[in-house]
Amino acid sequence: MKFALAIDWQRTSPDQDIRKIADETLELVSMAEAGGFAQVYAAEHHSNELTNGPNPFVMLAHWANHTKHIRLGTAVAVAPYWHPLRLAAEAAVVDIISGGRLEFGIGRGAFQYEFDRMAGGIPQNVGSEHLREALPAILKLWQGDYTHNGKHWQWPSATSVPKPVQKPHPPLWIAARDPDTFDFAIKMGAGIMSNPLSKPFAEMEVLADKFKKACADNPGKPRPEWMILRRTCVFDSLDDWDVPYQASLDYSRAFQNLFRNTGGVKNGFAERLAIDSLDNKDDLSREAILDNLMFGTPDMVVKKLRQYEAVGTDIFLYGMSFGLPHKHAKRSLELFIKNVMPHFTKGKGARVAAAQ
Repeated sequence: MKFALAIDWQRTSPDQDIRKIADETLELVSMAEAGGFAQVYAAEHHSNELTNGPNPFVMLAHWANHTKHIRLGTAVAVAPYWHPLRLAAEAAVVDIISGGRLEFGIGRGAFQYEFDRMAGGIPQNVGSEHLREALPAILKLWQGDYTHNGKHWQWPSATSVPKPVQKPHPPLWIAARDPDTFDFAIKMGAGIMSNPLSKPFAEMEVLADKFKKACADNPGKPRPEWMILRRTCVFDSLDDWDVPYQASLDYSRAFQNLFRNTGGVKNGFAERLAIDSLDNKDDLSREAILDNLMFGTPDMVVKKLRQYEAVGTDIFLYGMSFGLPHKHAKRSLELFIKNVMPHFTKGKGARVAAAQ
């Protein structure tokens, strides 16, 4: 199993200096590269501090300038927010300046709060139409001149300028939870990114069944890589559990607000909804968060990751941005690199982080 890092410029308070957060984020990206992580991913989100990443390609370009080997991905570019011509070209720029390190992840989007502001208020599930139209068009634009007459976009003959350096194109990733999107990803030759959210491990088995069925329904197509995102924190002992627990709980309360667009957002900071009002309140007890997410001491996390490996996970995507203070985030990453990764990477992850 390989490992990747998902991180952004999240702020939990207006008192936090965004420049300091940018520096701390780069420090963690550098640690991940030195520690043997294969990839790092930037998200796309708008007008909220919970997931601060208005253009993932700008973030990746910044990281490309400070790294040498780690691959750089979008998790994900949100199809309804982009014109395919622009998305194809901006992705290509990152592939060029990073020396061919781009991993191109695309999805339909998640937060209804953002759809109301970025996509004319369409329901977020309608974003699937944009995903299915945009990705085939982008692949054609990377090949050469192409005329498009679709439902959501139309343009006369045009091509992507510039084009990626990876041939035939950068590796593709599609965010998927529903069976139709699993099937679409396999038909497109894309890897699949899945997120069990805050649900118990049983949700992983549900997702694994969808993945296996989609593979079986597409004979002749190669099995794609399957990447799983989970909120992650490794700590020295259970005595250190209070801070990540509270951070994760507060994150979930704000996430539900943005996902359903049912609470207030003031100057970019989402209101934390009352726990009793949440759809998944049973998954947010202290015990459930510790059990369900990738939280625990190194031994606990290794045991959990063995379960993910057993159901077919190829890449574990370490979700770092959930309001954890930097010193805790840094310690967690150190422990993950030194005491967790060597159990899976046969020593490749045992290098000491450069920033330690």
